Amino acid sequence: MCRHACYKETNEREQAMGMAASQARFLGLTARKTNTEYEGQQINQQRTTLGNQSANYYNQLLGMTVPVPPSVADYTKTVYTFSDGALDNSISSLIATKNGEYIVSYTSTWTNDFSVISAVPTLYTRTTVKATTTTGDYDYLVGAYRLRMLGEDIPRNEDGTYAGITLSDGTKFYDQYLKTLSKDQLDALEKEEDKYVEQLNDKYGVSTAGWMVRYVQNSSTGTWGPYFVNKDILISPNTVYSDTGVSQSAIKTYTVGSAKETEEIKGVTARLEQDATGRIINITLKPGQEDEVTYAVTTNTVTDQAKYDDAMNQYEYDKYEYDQSIQEINAKIEIVQAEDKNLELRLKQLDTEQEAIQTEMDAVQKVIEKNTESTFKTFG
Repeated sequence: MCRHACYKETNEREQAMGMAASQARFLGLTARKTNTEYEGQQINQQRTTLGNQSANYYNQLLGMTVPVPPSVADYTKTVYTFSDGALDNSISSLIATKNGEYIVSYTSTWTNDFSVISAVPTLYTRTTVKATTTTGDYDYLVGAYRLRMLGEDIPRNEDGTYAGITLSDGTKFYDQYLKTLSKDQLDALEKEEDKYVEQLNDKYGVSTAGWMVRYVQNSSTGTWGPYFVNKDILISPNTVYSDTGVSQSAIKTYTVGSAKETEEIKGVTARLEQDATGRIINITLKPGQEDEVTYAVTTNTVTDQAKYDDAMNQYEYDKYEYDQSIQEINAKIEIVQAEDKNLELRLKQLDTEQEAIQTEMDAVQKVIEKNTESTFKTFG
């Protein structure tokens, strides 16, 4: 009797312990399943965030404007020109009036063979051996040729010829060019030099200290030509001279030569003659007046190459920036896609783990059910 009772008690104890272990295992599996579900939710949230980032990047791509290369046609225009002897005229404006005539403006271009132009920069020497008539601390030379102030009166003898100058060391200096000129030629030169001063001030800015000049003889033709320098630069503290008095850098110099010059003529009354295509073939300036004159008009197509080149350079820059932006955005999209791929793989692992946990939970559930059934039978 005791043996049967002891066996029954032992069996009941083992069943109770087995049920407790199964329930503990079931609870552990439930916790793991909950964790995997939570991690899966977190991954889905991260993938949603990555999806939004990717959509933003694609929207940036869609919102970008593709650079368009400039068209030559945008920088090309029709230009009407007519010639008036040595003058080339280009029409810049045509305004129609009620009586069928026009108010025309045009630009005249011609070659001035006696214009002040830039020459090769030159080294200048300053010396303390001065002309007695010179004001300032130094005289200035190129080689042995002493410069004089442009526009100043030329020192004369009683008969009006060139007298030369006396230097501070007592020697006499004669300008080789001025020595060749008669009184009348010297008079004309002084007037000519006044004109040079005006041109230099107009084209290159007014000189406070004045302009200096030297005349150089052309070895081929024997003619003399003037060379000008701004004295403001010669006396500037920024101009450095060596111990021997020579400027350490070449200084801007000007001379007389050929240069293109322009003048704009505005508000001239004109009458036009056109061909069947509407192009102007003749223009009559000041029609009905004594100085009426008619010119043949030439039609040309002109491209502003400088502006077109600038536009093309801007296009190349914009295209470079556009390509760089595309590459940067594509690189960011690739990173997002790689991160999303990793999350997708992790999610698949969680799905597999979830299935395994569920399978094990089902097995444990069956064990618990079997233990419960056995327990109730024992106590039944």
